[in-house]
Amino acid sequence: MELNMSAEEVLGQIVQLHNTGESLTKKNVKKLHPDLMKNALYYYPSWEHALQKTGVGTIVH
Repeated sequence: MELNMSAEEVLGQIVQLHNTGESLTKKNVKKLHPDLMKNALYYYPSWEHALQKTGVGTIVH
């Protein structure tokens, strides 16, 4: 697997999407931002863990 983001960049992009009002559901991100999802799942055990690391995880469900 080729990664093109660091763990910090993954979190930064999640926060950026959140700030623009984009849906952070796993389904939406997998469809619209597959590289973000792939990188997030490399660094974190689940998409939910990555969201929780940013502090926006409690908002999305």
